[in-house]
Amino acid sequence: MSPQLIAPTVDVHASFLAAMEEFRAEGADRSPHSNLARELRTWHDRWPSAEGFAAYVGTVGGTSYDERADGVVPSTTLWWVEGDTYLGRIALRHRLTGTLLAYGGHVGYAVRPSARRRGHATAMLRAALPYAHQELGLDPVLVTCDDTNAGSRRVIEACGGVFEDQRAEKLRYWIHARRPTADAHI
Repeated sequence: MSPQLIAPTVDVHASFLAAMEEFRAEGADRSPHSNLARELRTWHDRWPSAEGFAAYVGTVGGTSYDERADGVVPSTTLWWVEGDTYLGRIALRHRLTGTLLAYGGHVGYAVRPSARRRGHATAMLRAALPYAHQELGLDPVLVTCDDTNAGSRRVIEACGGVFEDQRAEKLRYWIHARRPTADAHI
């Protein structure tokens, strides 16, 4: 079975827990602006129970069309899985605020540490682009990365990202979601 994007599901509970421990071990929970970090801090104690994990999946799963009171824009979260193994996640923000335009972009993704350097980030982003265009009407999409993250820069460029500029530590790229990219169907 090849990896694929799916809506979050309780079916990957065990591998999700292992992935979150990998992220915590590398310090991902200490990032001040990351959704993953916020979820690691907020949900870590509840994820181990079936009920807690189901509540989490219900909260982050699929598409949120309502803007939250704290200014978080509507988004769609998808997980990159192979069978019952959680490999990573991608979030597609439906619109850009001033902060997202400058630093965050439409897309945020993370691959669990033990699955990195195997092409998963590139494949996941490629698989998400048609969804961003067809389901959310986004085109082009803005993807950003830290200027020190050479791996993410290569992922974005491999998916057709065109560099626009750098703002503070963030590199900003635009990708035309409606244009097919090589290996778009994983």
